[in-house]
Amino acid sequence: PYCVDINQNLFLEAYLHSSDSNLMLFVDTCVASPTPHNFTTVTYDIIRNGCVQDSTYSTYYSPYRHIVRFKFNAFQFIHNNPLVYLQCELVVCRAYDYSSRCYQGCITRSKREASS
Repeated sequence: PYCVDINQNLFLEAYLHSSDSNLMLFVDTCVASPTPHNFTTVTYDIIRNGCVQDSTYSTYYSPYRHIVRFKFNAFQFIHNNPLVYLQCELVVCRAYDYSSRCYQGCITRSKREASS
């Protein structure tokens, strides 16, 4: 648990422990929820499919490919729920593989038309 005030900057860092120096990390999705075991019903997207959803989200420079750093402002769900749980999905890619997910950035998926 980490206690912060509402609108306080929350800084996060993810680190890939690997002996392979040719691997890199990419933050694909971070979702917040008022409950620790349900990230589908009541959620708030901070970043989804590499696309920033929260205007307070920003990345920070890291001198290493295996470390990602980012921040967003702390918030509270409605009904004064004092706890917010965060679940992030990170992608591990080969460095300099420009066809990998890490280099694709934001992916917007188009909606399909329903057939008759």
